[in-house]
Amino acid sequence: MMRAIPLMFLAWPAAAQDVVFDAFATESCLATDAPAESCVGLAADACMRATEGGDTTVGMGTCLAGEVAYWDDRLNAAYDALRVRTRVIDAESADYGHAGPSQSEALQAMQRAWIPFRDAACAYERSKWGGGSGQGPAGAACLLRQTARQALALEQDLSERQTQ
Repeated sequence: MMRAIPLMFLAWPAAAQDVVFDAFATESCLATDAPAESCVGLAADACMRATEGGDTTVGMGTCLAGEVAYWDDRLNAAYDALRVRTRVIDAESADYGHAGPSQSEALQAMQRAWIPFRDAACAYERSKWGGGSGQGPAGAACLLRQTARQALALEQDLSERQTQ
């Protein structure tokens, strides 16, 4: 569902090819008791600090795009698993004659509504840079935060459903 990441955030010039993203810092943080939101951006930050050119506008964009892709993969996995789970719940509800709203359809509508919200929030963030070179990294950082928050929310929902 989320697979349409705005290309302006991921299409960085060839100079960024030497910048290598590794999700280790974020994954290590997530493996601890730290609040999950505090782990967002750690791998991109590590990439920017540890890689020659990581502190340039292009390098920052490449590092941020790497972590956006990491969170987007998590978001899609959680969303796909929730779709399966909510379809099962909808079928069970129908078998029992419950006439409540479809959870699967509501999940899909929520995710479809979230995408334009994400895009508008990040367009606003970019607008704060007035066309300057910081607008690319600022927009990518926004996309990272928004995608990670949505991934974590979907993962939490999935986790809660699995314990029921």
